[in-house]
Amino acid sequence: MDIFQLTMPALSGEEIAFQHYQGQVLLIVNVASACGYTPQYRGLQALYNRYAAQGFAVLGFPCNQFGGQEPGTAAHIATFCEQRYGVTFPLFAKVEVNGARQCALYAQLTSKNTNPTWAGPIAWNFEKFVLGRTGHVVARFSSDVEPESRAVTQAIARELAHPLPLGGLGEA
Repeated sequence: MDIFQLTMPALSGEEIAFQHYQGQVLLIVNVASACGYTPQYRGLQALYNRYAAQGFAVLGFPCNQFGGQEPGTAAHIATFCEQRYGVTFPLFAKVEVNGARQCALYAQLTSKNTNPTWAGPIAWNFEKFVLGRTGHVVARFSSDVEPESRAVTQAIARELAHPLPLGGLGEA
């Protein structure tokens, strides 16, 4: 399945078609409000502010699978992120990123079939995937890698420098 065929519920409850993100560079992150890495929301928002006008989006996916660190309701998560970290990038409804109830997005991100280089289960909150404009994973970073680190910003900048292939999104 192509990532741009997915539809997932936003934190607000409305269904978001990933088709909306076609041609953009994406940073997809599983997030949590009560984690030692939660302050990374600041860096994620800074990246969004810095690169959004160039065709970049951060997509946050709350997940309660690691230490129960995202126990809140959608309303609680939205309020917390907005008031504490000024988050304006898209946040989606809570998902499971591993296991039998793994959502379709994370099944694709972690599958050896669709992502042989960076496949494997999510180890903790705030793992980051950089997707190029065609929707393919081009980098993966562990939780301890800060969003504004040189490695992450270089991966984003490298992808932003590439225009879409002449044939559009159908080509890899």
